[in-house]
Amino acid sequence: MNLVVVLAIVVVVVALRVWFRRRGHSIRRPLRIPVVLEPLVGDIGLVATREVRERLRGKIFRVGTLLLLVAVAAAIVIPVLNRGHGHSQSVGVVGSLSAPLRTSVVATGKSIGSTVRLVDEANVVVADDDLRAGRVDLLIVDGRRLVVNQAIESTDTSKTAQLVRAVSDAVGVGQAFRAAGLSAAQAAQLVHAKPLPVTSLQPAPAEGAVRTTSVVGLILVFVMLTQYNAWILVGVMEEKSSRVVEVLLAAVRPVQLLAGKVLGIGLVAFAQAGLIVAFALVLAKAVGSDLLQGTAPLALASLLVWLVLGYAFYCWVYAAAGSMTERQEQVQGLAFPLSLPILLGYVMSLTVAGSGNPSTFFDVLAYLPPTAPFAMPVLVGLGRATWWEFAASAALSVVCTVAVAKLAAGIYRRSILRTGRRVRLREVVSRVAG
Repeated sequence: MNLVVVLAIVVVVVALRVWFRRRGHSIRRPLRIPVVLEPLVGDIGLVATREVRERLRGKIFRVGTLLLLVAVAAAIVIPVLNRGHGHSQSVGVVGSLSAPLRTSVVATGKSIGSTVRLVDEANVVVADDDLRAGRVDLLIVDGRRLVVNQAIESTDTSKTAQLVRAVSDAVGVGQAFRAAGLSAAQAAQLVHAKPLPVTSLQPAPAEGAVRTTSVVGLILVFVMLTQYNAWILVGVMEEKSSRVVEVLLAAVRPVQLLAGKVLGIGLVAFAQAGLIVAFALVLAKAVGSDLLQGTAPLALASLLVWLVLGYAFYCWVYAAAGSMTERQEQVQGLAFPLSLPILLGYVMSLTVAGSGNPSTFFDVLAYLPPTAPFAMPVLVGLGRATWWEFAASAALSVVCTVAVAKLAAGIYRRSILRTGRRVRLREVVSRVAG
């Protein structure tokens, strides 16, 4: 099965590489994409179609898509390949150790996801040498004390630390049985006691799957927003510095040019996101991966909705910033401050998705348009957001996006044709307000 999975991944990667190479050889001919947007939005559709054509035949898009698909395939397939290869640890036994205690130690290893192998040592000296050499992870001496090679701190969460704590509890219970005067048969009966069955009124949520889905979705939203907003920033700057924008503005109005650019790049972004999600779902189903098992349709829909809303908010900001620059070093100076809200929302959301305990500050971030694309999907995945809270946050994001779009259009119109120096934000905003 593992060999079949590896061969399937190799075939997919090679097929994508061949397809991209063939598309690369056909760049000399114009990329024919039907102009289907013109009847809907007129000149904006023409500009959007131009952007789609330029982005799809760009090498950055093809290579980036291939790398993303390979990364998704690796994240899904590698756990499948490693499935069944559990962690194994060796426990040295010096002196006598009763059969119930041996059974208890082995069962303790299973409880922490490890396979425990008992090694009978000849004496303490040989056992210490094996412990120092790493041939055993732990020593049980005469069933009364445990010896480790290096002291274990209380914050240590390694497999060895978990094993030492679990075996310490098991051996301590065995000593308590002995001190109580229980026979070997009675102690064995207690060790093999069956736990009581537990019933519930409602099924438990797939918390692990929800957190995994939230983390994967956050990474996808972060990559999409940073990549495509950077495209808008650099694209507007290049059109301004090369004077191409002067030719374009002879045919369309500045607002139409700006709207067509963000619409075209947005369509490419959503097409790529849809391809990645579909590829992940199909591959996970094909190889039997449980990485995306338990993914709630509501959580997936929330991620897609906030990907759209997040792009709609930030694309205008980056477009306005690109119209105020005309050199690469100016773009680099603007990219970091513009990405600070994205980084804040991304880091905070990753932390909450891992812990499952959102704070009051994080709840506030879920209603702020710059950070809501990251925070609100996590709250939805954790079941901490009601439908009206989701709707209120989305409505607030839409209202702020409209206001930002109007401001960005004014900035773009007043700064896109101004060359020779960097346009100051205060100067342009004061004129737009006036």
